[in-house]
Amino acid sequence: MTPIHFAFSAAFMLGLSGLTFHRTHLLSALLCLEGMMLSLFIALSLWTLQLGSFNFSVAPMLLLAFSACEAGAGLALLVATARTHGSDRLQNLNLLQC
Repeated sequence: MTPIHFAFSAAFMLGLSGLTFHRTHLLSALLCLEGMMLSLFIALSLWTLQLGSFNFSVAPMLLLAFSACEAGAGLALLVATARTHGSDRLQNLNLLQC
């Protein structure tokens, strides 16, 4: 495994471990998801450059657009949660209530 592959896999695994173990606030969970998506974007764009083929050059841009949509939807949920519940703590949320 090259150092570049190790760095990107470590960045992804760090975001995943932060998402699983440090879930007190919704904002921290959203930041972990965004870090995972950015590590995937950089890895996919470097893989496209190493491959030398421009057939896959659209894939990193699609991933980046998906990441931006996910961040926008997550921030909208954060604002809605903070307005209705008064806090962004995940322990205060109950999925069984409307």
